[in-house]
Amino acid sequence: MSFPEFFARIPGITLRDPLAELLGAAEGGLIDYRFADAVKLAGHSCPTVAGAWLMTVRALQALYGDEIPERGNIVVALHEDLDSGVAGVMASIATLLTGATGDGGFKGLGGRYSRRNLLHFGVAGIAGMAFTRLDNNAAVDCKLRLDLVPADPRMGSLLPAVVRGTADEAERKLFGELWQDRVKRILIDQANHPEIVKIERLR
Repeated sequence: MSFPEFFARIPGITLRDPLAELLGAAEGGLIDYRFADAVKLAGHSCPTVAGAWLMTVRALQALYGDEIPERGNIVVALHEDLDSGVAGVMASIATLLTGATGDGGFKGLGGRYSRRNLLHFGVAGIAGMAFTRLDNNAAVDCKLRLDLVPADPRMGSLLPAVVRGTADEAERKLFGELWQDRVKRILIDQANHPEIVKIERLR
């Protein structure tokens, strides 16, 4: 399996999952996640997947500081409805890292470790995607501004040809390179830009 080389340079995140520890799946419940895991889940790498990854990582860092974030201890709420835009894709990346799911998630074990009903769509009063800790009710609201990292101008002419299937091999190759270049700029070059992921502490 060969991913673009910059994937390895994107900082990962370590989470502690008490359920994984209980079931012997991970020593100490510690699981390392990389951007490549999000790509495997989504089946592709794009600005939306990159933005959702960055938003979730930044939210967990804001909520936990120097602590290791606890997977399964986070409620995720999105302003958009499930069938609106890219809400489903973004939520899937948030689920990967937080464990939060809707009605179809893990029901729990002995009344503990449930992951159900921790993911909500169409929630009023938030700007983008909000994350809330179950243990202390600390919460942050995150707004993503991917427009601050624009696509290469050449994409305007390449995209229609690629979609129509009329692009030649060189054009398809350039399209993929430019597409991933924007992902790289989001997650490496501009990852610490304070406006790309705007975080507001709710409580």
